[in-house]
Amino acid sequence: MLRFQPAGFVQKPLATDLGVMVYYTNVAAPAIDTPTLVFLHSLGGGSSAFEWSLVYPALADTYRVVAPDLIGWGQSSHPVRSYRVEDYFTMITQLLTSLEGPRLVAATSLTAGVMVRLAIQRPDLCQGLFLVSPAGNSDFGRDYRLSLPALLASTPGLDRLLYQVGAANPLAVRWFFSNFLLADRRRLTPTMVQAYLTCTQQPQAQYAALASLSGAISFDLANYIGQLSLPTAVVLGQKSRFLPAAVGRRLASLNPQAITAIHEIPDAGVLPHLECPEAVVGPLRDFAEMVLASPPIR
Repeated sequence: MLRFQPAGFVQKPLATDLGVMVYYTNVAAPAIDTPTLVFLHSLGGGSSAFEWSLVYPALADTYRVVAPDLIGWGQSSHPVRSYRVEDYFTMITQLLTSLEGPRLVAATSLTAGVMVRLAIQRPDLCQGLFLVSPAGNSDFGRDYRLSLPALLASTPGLDRLLYQVGAANPLAVRWFFSNFLLADRRRLTPTMVQAYLTCTQQPQAQYAALASLSGAISFDLANYIGQLSLPTAVVLGQKSRFLPAAVGRRLASLNPQAITAIHEIPDAGVLPHLECPEAVVGPLRDFAEMVLASPPIR
């Protein structure tokens, strides 16, 4: 068992059409009518519910927490398959429909983009979205599939080598954090390295990671975000190398009716909730209090 989740939370299984999804939730069961905060991690090598583990303990006194390892990631099942956006629609829908009562979804990066598309199709699944660095990875006409990493990850033989050299070893994890994920490499901790490394080394973990890296799950979020109707807040790291804050603001500007709050974290990269969790807790708490006090959209 991966032991990178904070004290006070227990791991539980959920059977889905794609396999068993494990999620972390409060040990002390909240009251039956307590709203739920669902935390969805990003889709980069080594990602798991650990990504949100410095944020959700601060909210567990008020809300039920559900933080899954999505299918193909962390401690969940790792089926051998060619992952597509529709697979994430399926697993997230089955997770959300298993929960009772009002709920808000916090999601990161490409998963946040997937959640936007799912919420357009099924606005009944939650009452609001809290999106950190939302992206489709091919936004505003840029075709990520033509990039060098995507082409390498799509080449049989080279794809496995790329995963082993570029993700599934300690040096690769440290290098990626220091040069791409964090704005300040001094914030990198041994626990972060070990959590991501352990997840990259799970049997068959390469399938989900390479699908993301190859562009199989990429899309132009600008084509969808304007259709979103749920109340939404966006958080951007001003020093993000993956999603420049200017691109995040441009995406958010396409739907000012739904996206009512944009928070920029001055000294953070693409994962401000892992790098500067204290700067994310406040906006998330305020947004949850506002949205979960409102009637759901049907």
